[in-house]
Amino acid sequence: MDEFVSQVSGVSALAEPARRALYLYVAAQPQPVSRDQAAEGVGLPRHTVKFHLDKLVEEGLLDTEFRRLSGRSGPGAGRPTKLYRRSAREVAVTLPPRHYDLAGRILAGAVEAAARDGAPVLDAVHRVATECGRRLGAEEQLRDRSPAASPLDDVAMTLAGHGYEPRAQDGVLELANCPFHALARDHTALVCGMNLHLIRAMLGELGHTDVQARLDPAPGRCCVTLTRAPA
Repeated sequence: MDEFVSQVSGVSALAEPARRALYLYVAAQPQPVSRDQAAEGVGLPRHTVKFHLDKLVEEGLLDTEFRRLSGRSGPGAGRPTKLYRRSAREVAVTLPPRHYDLAGRILAGAVEAAARDGAPVLDAVHRVATECGRRLGAEEQLRDRSPAASPLDDVAMTLAGHGYEPRAQDGVLELANCPFHALARDHTALVCGMNLHLIRAMLGELGHTDVQARLDPAPGRCCVTLTRAPA
């Protein structure tokens, strides 16, 4: 949820026309620009430009540096000028939440592993997805988790944080949203298998051996469902 709020905030910062124009202007320049250069570039007063540039810095969309534009140094060279450049931060918001970047990292890692080891690509996808699931599970171990929560409730809270939108239905945890929806629609067997290995590894890292994940595709939801393992 914190990441979603941060991404929405970054996108909303560009909803203001002047701010958007400044961001696009700065991003298009080969070198960092000063407030005066930005003001001239977009045709706005300097005091207005200062406010919007600093807001973009606050949102992490621009970075700053200080440099003397004259190129001189030492006494009499004047004060360094504050310059702005596009930051390395990437901002993307999808509704419902999608995580194509995660799928891309898994699939790219699998192709590299298959080429390096000579293994079948599908096996490599499952192996890399398992490694990724373990990492995600290890990260979840660091958050505050209610010790009183039932296994399915704890799993639901974990998967909700990754965009799956879990819903409990008669003892079955269904996932109303697939974070890899477009890929799963076009490459169903590949992506659903990847997703299953990812979730199973995450559960194992969290110690939830009493929860089973299985492929159970149905229209309008993720292909994976979860249930308590038989006693």
